[in-house]
Amino acid sequence: MAQLNDNIYPPQSILLNWGKNAEHQLSDEDRRFKLLLDQTFETSPALRGTNSAALVRRFLGLCMHHPRQVQFSHSIPFRTFLIVIGTRPEVIKVAPVVRRLRSVSWASVKIVASGQQSELLGQTLAEFDLRPDITIRHRDASSGPAQVASRLIHRLDRIFGEEKPDCVLAQGDTTTAYAASVASFYRKIPFAHIEAGLRTSELDAPFPEEFHRRSIAVSATLHFAPTSAAARNLIDENVPKDRVVVSGNTVIDSLLEVAATKPPPPAEFGSRRMILLTAHRRENFGSKLRDALTGVRAFVDLTPDVGVYFPVHPNPNAREAAFEILSGNPRIHLVEPLGYREMVAAIQNSWCVVTDSGGLQEEAPALAKPVLVLRDLTERPEAVASGVVELVGTSREGVFRSLYALHKSPAKYNQMARPVFPYGDGHASRRIVDALYRHFSTAAERQDASIAALQYAS
Repeated sequence: MAQLNDNIYPPQSILLNWGKNAEHQLSDEDRRFKLLLDQTFETSPALRGTNSAALVRRFLGLCMHHPRQVQFSHSIPFRTFLIVIGTRPEVIKVAPVVRRLRSVSWASVKIVASGQQSELLGQTLAEFDLRPDITIRHRDASSGPAQVASRLIHRLDRIFGEEKPDCVLAQGDTTTAYAASVASFYRKIPFAHIEAGLRTSELDAPFPEEFHRRSIAVSATLHFAPTSAAARNLIDENVPKDRVVVSGNTVIDSLLEVAATKPPPPAEFGSRRMILLTAHRRENFGSKLRDALTGVRAFVDLTPDVGVYFPVHPNPNAREAAFEILSGNPRIHLVEPLGYREMVAAIQNSWCVVTDSGGLQEEAPALAKPVLVLRDLTERPEAVASGVVELVGTSREGVFRSLYALHKSPAKYNQMARPVFPYGDGHASRRIVDALYRHFSTAAERQDASIAALQYAS
């Protein structure tokens, strides 16, 4: 896996030789600037003759704001990136990458908001103190995947033609990510895929996400795989090894940062055991979702020391089923979608998590919470293999039995309620930005993917 390496940054000797070789061309302002740099080296003997990445970053930061910055351009190429996002989970997962890219002097970053989830997207962007530079607005929020993809490809093609970025990035398997990869390919712009390589055994499970991520892999230039298993999936599909980086999942970067602040639990959480419930998968809409919620309701009705906290997704299919089946029990709390800080607090203070979400399968294990997944297949097998996530399907009997077993058996609960980190150690964004630097801003030879397990967070 990529590590921060001083050797990938321009050596000080190159930067200093520029000043010596061009001495006769310097203006008075340039001479003062060079004197400041010389004094920095002379007053810091430990830095002389070294390849200090921190110092070089500082130097380059000055260069990029210097009136004669063009004379430094041969030292480090400046690259422009567009990051396309459309949903709340994408914001959570790209925010660490955006912040890190904006902290370096060799990159310019713009955020393109696709509008796939307009209201939730805006709220989450504000929570991470991010604002879109370009926004695509939709008149019809109820469009299906085909209509959304068609519209986005058309709009993104025009945006990419106007902006002419060096690279486009997108995360995950949404219609937004898929459309961004197609539009990038048609414009012959390199595309970097964050959270690449997730797979199930069926093309339509989950639908349409499995098709999206397989399609994205065909044309992507760089693949940032969250786990070694995901990297192996890509290599088995003949993706070149030097285009795959085992980065970890950026959601763990965001999760650990927020969890460390210990946000207060929701007001509805009392002394009873609270199930954090979420459900919004398209393939579960209809009888599957109703059956699963019926199983949850039956368990809660029969178990007085258990309650439910359900942030209900705005999709009408999810809301209708939730309010029809779960209303009327004072221990079941149906609430509006949460901000990320509130969601992390809910995970931290829950008894267990019942969900069809992919993100919660990654986050809850890191916070030592058992996860029961309302699906028959998952593209995240690592946590299942570690014994802290269980696939329970959507039948009312299966959901009820799984909750009952977890409640009845302290041994089973304790075995599942332990922290595991199969999806990263909180440094995925650093690995991604380092890989982008090596690929787009240096001629250094890129290394093959490291097919080895990520280290546990310390």
